[in-house]
Amino acid sequence: MANPIYQALPTTIFAVMSGLARELGAINLGQGFPDEPGPRAIREKAAQELLDGDNQYPPMPGLPELRQAVAAHYRRTQGLDLDWASEVTVTSGATEALACAFLALLEAGDEAVLFQPTYDSYLPMVRRAGGVGKLVRLQPPAWRFDRVALEAVFSERTKIVVLNTPLNPAASVCPDEDLALLAEFCVRHDAVAVCDEVWEHVVFDGHGHRPLISYPGMRERTVKIGSAGKMFALTGWKVGFLMAAPPLTQLLSKAHQFLTFTTPPMLQTAVAWGLANSDDWFAAMPLDLARSRDRLTEGLRREGFAVLDSQGTYFLNIDLAGSGVFEDDMAFCLRAVKEAGVAAIPVSAFYEAAPVTSIVRLCFAKRDETLDEGVRRLAKARDLSLRAHNSAGR
Repeated sequence: MANPIYQALPTTIFAVMSGLARELGAINLGQGFPDEPGPRAIREKAAQELLDGDNQYPPMPGLPELRQAVAAHYRRTQGLDLDWASEVTVTSGATEALACAFLALLEAGDEAVLFQPTYDSYLPMVRRAGGVGKLVRLQPPAWRFDRVALEAVFSERTKIVVLNTPLNPAASVCPDEDLALLAEFCVRHDAVAVCDEVWEHVVFDGHGHRPLISYPGMRERTVKIGSAGKMFALTGWKVGFLMAAPPLTQLLSKAHQFLTFTTPPMLQTAVAWGLANSDDWFAAMPLDLARSRDRLTEGLRREGFAVLDSQGTYFLNIDLAGSGVFEDDMAFCLRAVKEAGVAAIPVSAFYEAAPVTSIVRLCFAKRDETLDEGVRRLAKARDLSLRAHNSAGR
């Protein structure tokens, strides 16, 4: 009576931890949404359009003004030459864009290469489209793949490869040599790269973002996905961009038209305005987030936590084993939210079959006082964990 793919799925870890945070009044350093409301001018533009603009169905591919603004933005920031009319589609968030790609590109038995830790929606959506996931396990602290790893998963049945860079939850940026290697394998196996690049503007310390679509042989075989929600810290807006060469776009749009079909027009208009008028935001936003990252990192290290490097995204990771904590990530996160009042995300949730890990993801897109209190409560959780371990040892 039920689809077995969905019937077997647990409730997503984000819903679990955010629900516990609300229920228990805990600080939420788990789910990745900022404390701040996003650029006021863009929100005012949306409000104005809601009252005075057209609130009926917009065109299925998206408003021309937004598609033009998207093409212009990527030409200016990444040197891409996208034709707005034939290569840009507006979706209801990046997750819908991913669903379009999987449904349009995969047939029963096709293989999809995925890198884990992998964002938790990828594998269920691949399976629902009939695909088979072939998983590459990335390891901290570098979170990189190599030729041997790719040789083990690419085959004559490989149809797509899904790349998320900067990578959530690892907070790493895929280096140029790894991207070039992946492009080589895509060309050799005639595979389409579905590139989840929603964090492309949230990179730190001189780590530039280079899209895979810009590599030799990839222009006609890449689906590039972006997110206005991540660009402007407006995560609830769910406005995404789906970009690909015309033959791919024609196929992807057929999936899009039977999913959400359109995205609210007032949000599209506001995002179009924001892309054309937010140079100051794009310059300041990553610097502000890097400052918050550094504040959380320094506080955690003072308390004895081993903190992994964060090159991009809203996230950083702590290594429990390196911090002298003897619990696995899930047990520690449950203790932290229930006994110390702070929610975090166990990175084991981003792996198939939930292998035990000692890595915990924290969101630093928060106000200073939230970060400082979060550090205090995480230190309490660490102390409670150590006491429980010592007591069990006696």
